[in-house]
Amino acid sequence: MNLVKTGQFLQELRKEKGLTQEQLAAEMGVTRRTVSRWETGNNAPDLDILIELSDFYDVDLREILNGERNSESMNEEMKETVLQVAEYSNNRD
Repeated sequence: MNLVKTGQFLQELRKEKGLTQEQLAAEMGVTRRTVSRWETGNNAPDLDILIELSDFYDVDLREILNGERNSESMNEEMKETVLQVAEYSNNRD
């Protein structure tokens, strides 16, 4: 787990919800300074808080741990493109 990448992702999620560090801290039952440490990568949330953050932000826990959103939609687009290329190739023969 890359703490800096995870921290940046947590900050991005917080900002998407329009919350300040103080507001998130109150929601999670921690101090603003703790939230700041998470977001700068100086510290990681405990597992129970990671699970709570996952539920709060409605993202998969793995996304938080990886510090980025899963690219399932990208995989679907790639699959569709490959099928189109295969169809195109078959039609040319």
